[in-house]
Amino acid sequence: MTEPLILAVPKGRILDEALPLLARVGIIPEPDFSNESSRALRFKTNTPAIDLIRVRAFDVATFVAHGAAQLGIVGSDVLAEFDYSELYAPVDLGIGHCRISVAEPADLAVKDDPRGWSHVRVATKYPHITRAHFEARGVQAECIKLNGAMELAPVLDLAPRIVDLVSSGRTLKENGLVEVEVIAEVSSRLVVNRAAFKTRATDVVPLVDKFRKAVAA
Repeated sequence: MTEPLILAVPKGRILDEALPLLARVGIIPEPDFSNESSRALRFKTNTPAIDLIRVRAFDVATFVAHGAAQLGIVGSDVLAEFDYSELYAPVDLGIGHCRISVAEPADLAVKDDPRGWSHVRVATKYPHITRAHFEARGVQAECIKLNGAMELAPVLDLAPRIVDLVSSGRTLKENGLVEVEVIAEVSSRLVVNRAAFKTRATDVVPLVDKFRKAVAA
C-alpha cells in the first residue's frame, strides 16, 4: 500500500484562509484537527491518500525541502528567506496577503529619510531578505535575529528599526512604529518537494492541478 502524501500546513492566520481552499480541493481534515485542546500534530483527512501535519510557518519549508512532507502551504516570505533549491512552488494560492516592511519609531521617521541611509541596525526574523534588500541599495545592514516580539526592539534600544511582516499595520501603530519602506509583497504558495514531484508524480501532479483549479475558481 502506498504511503499517504503528507501536506504541511502552517499554524495561525494563513491556516484560517487555507482551510476553505483545502475544502475546494476536496481535502477535509479529521474532526480532531479543529480541536484546540488536541496536542496531535499529524491528522488524517477524508481521503486515505493525504495526511496533514500542522507546524510553524517557517518550518513548513524545512519539512518539505527535506522530504519529510511532500507538499506544503507556505508564505513567499519564507521561500525567499530560505531559498531551498529542493522546493518547487507551482501555485500562488492567493491567500495570506501581507508585506515585508521596514518600520521605525514614528518620532524617528519624522526626521529620517531612508534614501540617506548608509548603515542600518535592524531586528528581524528575515536576516537573508533584509541584507539582500539593503545590499542592493548599497546599504550595510547589521541584522539582529529575533523570532518574535519584534516591536520591542526599538522600544528597548536593541535596534532602532525592524523588518517584519505587516498586514493591517495595527501592531506597529500600537507600539509607536510606522512603515517607512516596503521590501516585498507576500502571498502563500503551494510548495512541492522536487524529488517527490518526480518519484510520486502520479499522486502529486493531479493534486497540484486540483489546487490550481481551486484557485482559478
